[in-house]
Amino acid sequence: MASLSSFVRLLLLALFVLGAGSTAAQNELRDTFFREADAARKAADAVNAVLLAPKSYLAGTKDYEAAEAGLNRGRNIEYVRKRTGDAVRHYETATTAADLAKTVLSQVMKSRQDAANAKSPQLSPDLWDKAQREFGAAIRYLERGDLKNAKRKDIEATSLYRDAELVAIKAQYLTETRRLLEDAERARVGRYAPLTLANAQSLLAEAEKELNENRYDTDRPRNLARQANYEAKHAIYLSELVRDVRDKNLSVEQLVLNWEEPLRQISGAADIVPAMATGHEELTAELVTFVENQRNEIQSLQQEYEAGNLRLADMEEELRALDQRLGGATAERAALVQRLEAQARVKEQFEQVEKMFARSEARVFREGNTVILRLVGLSFDSGQADIRRDSFSLLTKVEKAIDVFPRSELVIEGHTDSYGGDQSNQMLSQQRAESVQRYMINAMRIPSYRLIATGFGETNPVANNETAAGRARNRRIDIVIKPNLEAV
Repeated sequence: MASLSSFVRLLLLALFVLGAGSTAAQNELRDTFFREADAARKAADAVNAVLLAPKSYLAGTKDYEAAEAGLNRGRNIEYVRKRTGDAVRHYETATTAADLAKTVLSQVMKSRQDAANAKSPQLSPDLWDKAQREFGAAIRYLERGDLKNAKRKDIEATSLYRDAELVAIKAQYLTETRRLLEDAERARVGRYAPLTLANAQSLLAEAEKELNENRYDTDRPRNLARQANYEAKHAIYLSELVRDVRDKNLSVEQLVLNWEEPLRQISGAADIVPAMATGHEELTAELVTFVENQRNEIQSLQQEYEAGNLRLADMEEELRALDQRLGGATAERAALVQRLEAQARVKEQFEQVEKMFARSEARVFREGNTVILRLVGLSFDSGQADIRRDSFSLLTKVEKAIDVFPRSELVIEGHTDSYGGDQSNQMLSQQRAESVQRYMINAMRIPSYRLIATGFGETNPVANNETAAGRARNRRIDIVIKPNLEAV
C-alpha cells in the first residue's frame, strides 16, 4: 500500500515537471514568433492608430489574435509565423497611416480635443456625434489614399467640433442664467421689476456675444453671467418685495424706514452714531472709512508681526552662531547691532513714505525690509501703456519716496486683471512697467542699473477678479523698493 502511494506521488511529480517544461517551451516559442508583432503593435498604439487608422489596425489585431489562438491550439509553426507576419505588416501600415493623419488632419484633431475639453460629448451630444461621424469618414478616406475627400471631411468635422465646443461652453456658463430668466418670465417679474430684469437680460446677451467672439477667454463672460444671475435673482426678489408692499399697503415712508434698519445695526457694531437725518450718504461714507481703517490697521499689525518675527529669528540665529565661537565675537556682535539699527531706520523711513500719499494715490506696504508702493492712482487708457499727464504729480511724489532710500534697487511690476487673453495681458503689463521705467530714467534721472521692469499679467491678483472693484485693484503698478541697508 505504501509502495503504491509512493508511485502515485512520483507519477504526479513527473507530470508536473513535464507540464512546467511544456509551459516554459511554449512561452519561449511565443517570444520567438511574437517579438516583432508585439513591437509593431506597441508602435501603432503609441500613435493612436486604433483611432487614426482603424481599418489597418483592426486587421493587424485580427491576425495577431489568430496567431495566438493557433499557437495555443498547437497548430503548425508556419501558420503562426504567417499570421504574425501579416499582423506586423498591418500594424506598420496603421502606424504610417496614423502618422500621416496627424499631419493631414491636425486641424480637426485639435478642434476635436478642444471640444472634448469643453465636455461636448455630455453638453452638446448631437453636434459631437455628427462631428465624430465626419471625422471617421475623413480617416477612412485618408486610409484609402483619397486625400481630396479626406480634406473635405476634415473641414466639415472641424466646423462641427467647433460648434459643439461653443454650445458646450455656453451651456457651462449660461444655462443657469437662462433658467433664472425663464423663471422670472413665468413669474411676470417684468411687470414689477422691469429695470433689474432688463439689466439681467442685457448682461446675458453681452456674455453670449463675448463667447461668440472669443470662446477661449472665459473670464469676462463668466463674470458677466455671474452678474446676470445676480440681477435675475435680484429682479425676482424685488418683484416679490413690490407685491408684498402692495399687499400690505406699506407707505413709502415705512419702506424707507425698514431699509434704514440694517444701517442702524451696522453703525451700532462700528460704534458710530447712525445719523441719517438728511439721507444715508454721510453715514455710508463714515462706515466705508471705518472699514478701510480697520483693514489698514490689520494690515499694519500683520506687517509688524511678520517683521518682528524675522528680526527675532535673525537675532537668535546669529547669537547662537556667535556663542559657538570665541574669537571675533565682539566685532560680530557689533555688526549684528549695526544691521538691526539699519532695519530700525528702514522702519522709520517706511513710516515717512507712508505719510506722503493720500489713499487715492498709493498704498504703502512692507515685506521685511522691502517697501512696496502700490500706485492705485496711476491709471492708463484701456489697452494703452502711455503714462497720462494727470499722473505726473503722483510720480513726483514717487520720486520723493524713492529719494528716502538712497541707492536702493527698484523693481517696477506691471499687473492686469483677468479680462483678456493671458498673452496679451502679459505683454500689456510688461509695456506699462517699461513705460514707468523710461519715465524714471528720463524725468527722475534714476540710473538704469537700479531699475528692473517686469510684467506679471494676470498671474498675481491682490483682489477678487469677479467684482469691478477687485479688477480695478488688480490693474496696477507696484514699485518695489529694496533698500541698501548700508546706505540707509
